[in-house]
Amino acid sequence: MKTPRTLGTPLSPTATKVMLLGSGELGKEVIIALQRLGVEVIAVDRYPNAPGHQVAHRAHVINMTDGDALAALIEQEKPDLVVPEIEAIATDKLAELEQAGKITCIPTARAAQLTMNREGIRRLAAETLGLATSPYRFASSLEELRAGADAVGFPCVVKPVMSSSGKGQSKIDSADEVQAAWDYAAAGSRVDSGRVIVEGFIDFDYEITLLTVRSLGEDGQVVTQFCDPIGHVQVQGDYVESWQPCRMHPAALERARDIAGKVTADLGGLGLFGVELFVKDEMVWFSEVSPRPHDTGMVTMATQVQSEFELHAKAILGLPVNVALKSPGASAVIYGQHEAAGIAFEGVAEALRVPHSDIRLFGKPESFARRRMGVALATADDVDTARINAKLAASRVKPVLGS
Repeated sequence: MKTPRTLGTPLSPTATKVMLLGSGELGKEVIIALQRLGVEVIAVDRYPNAPGHQVAHRAHVINMTDGDALAALIEQEKPDLVVPEIEAIATDKLAELEQAGKITCIPTARAAQLTMNREGIRRLAAETLGLATSPYRFASSLEELRAGADAVGFPCVVKPVMSSSGKGQSKIDSADEVQAAWDYAAAGSRVDSGRVIVEGFIDFDYEITLLTVRSLGEDGQVVTQFCDPIGHVQVQGDYVESWQPCRMHPAALERARDIAGKVTADLGGLGLFGVELFVKDEMVWFSEVSPRPHDTGMVTMATQVQSEFELHAKAILGLPVNVALKSPGASAVIYGQHEAAGIAFEGVAEALRVPHSDIRLFGKPESFARRRMGVALATADDVDTARINAKLAASRVKPVLGS
């Protein structure tokens, strides 16, 4: 049986200290949620002035794939909890430190290891747990990729085994496109392992994210709860809009919860997981899982009693959570559109004049044309109206070059 943590006072000997490894827009919201509970937060990222750096008690810049540098920083700060927020981390070092009793990793170091690498999580889901997935092969060379693509058939999708937000992912329709897919995967990998997964294409109707929370019940035992399903649209593997709730056949929703429950139970620990699933009629296929808040789940800042970030913060501290929906809603991405540092944003007032809308600007120090720099949120009596309004609000925010 586990018990909730006693929460201390930040910057004092009683402080409850949490270290976030990765401090982008998702990490930033987790930090804010933790600080509302009086937690002392240390934000770590690979570049200075990351969004989470701007709201944490302390900030560090290191290469998180360098195990020795990571271990040294953990020894310096001595956090009560280490919370990975991205994939590009020396997870083997986290596992070593956890095994030695030097850290508590959220949800577990094993979960961080498995989900950092698409090979680990896919083999767990398909081969260990026996869950339905797309057909797949792994490849460590162009020749192996050609053979794998032939085996799963065209069209198919090629992804680096280690990447995020659709980076390095491409859909190919013929053997003529395999070389380009291999090169693109290498360029987009978070950690260049020279290995990819090629997945057979599933004729699905839509895809969802099922946010799944493992928290402590009153008896100290782990309780698994599910948020309402989130629908989303992706372009080149990167989410551009999401909405909640997503209409599903009751049998499909039951299957989705069963899959998410099995995967997260195997990964263990406490916290929020973003489970991605493909759906067609009553059939559901497992796609991926992130043991942390999910980008498509930013919609929950408008739709739920507790956002995914509040759910994660409370769950990892052993506190009760509330997954209830308060309103249908939607989110739409605001892209940087420019390749520059320190851009500005016009049209925010006009965006906020859209009924029941809100805006989050992430504060990323450098913009790229397709970099996610903010998100528009909207609620309404129905999802369709919310989607229209979220996209309208996002369209009114105009990134401009700073003067």
